[in-house]
Amino acid sequence: MRFFNIFALALATFFCVSLGAQATQDGSFYGEAFEVLPKVDPDAAKGALSEVGILQTQLTGKINGVCQVKGCWMKVTLENKQEVFVKFKDYGFFVPTDSSDKNVVVNGILFQDEISVEDQKHYAEDRGDSPEEIAKITAPLQQLRFEADGVLITD
Repeated sequence: MRFFNIFALALATFFCVSLGAQATQDGSFYGEAFEVLPKVDPDAAKGALSEVGILQTQLTGKINGVCQVKGCWMKVTLENKQEVFVKFKDYGFFVPTDSSDKNVVVNGILFQDEISVEDQKHYAEDRGDSPEEIAKITAPLQQLRFEADGVLITD
């Protein structure tokens, strides 16, 4: 009977631990490491953002551009095909400049912001755009932005 009790306790412990375990993703953290939460619907996040103005969240997507000077910003395409511009909290970390086309989870703050012509031209220079492309930038731009305190790059 004692053996049965020990076995039952061990089995119950195993199931409790299994149910509470978080699936981990292989990848590299930049900035602060964080627990990856279930995927957030980007449309729902944008809807909530319109109500509160700023939203603490995680977003998942594919990197489609990185600052080629030192990796101080990136553009991420979300699952709904919307693009978000990501900078890093307090300029405290950078991502590898060869991170394009990799999957990413960003943790931090989502907000909407107006980007001045001057800043747009600066980012275009960082991307390596031609002088002709840079000259086409003539008006401020409303943009979905993200300030990440942590980034997980996979693939």
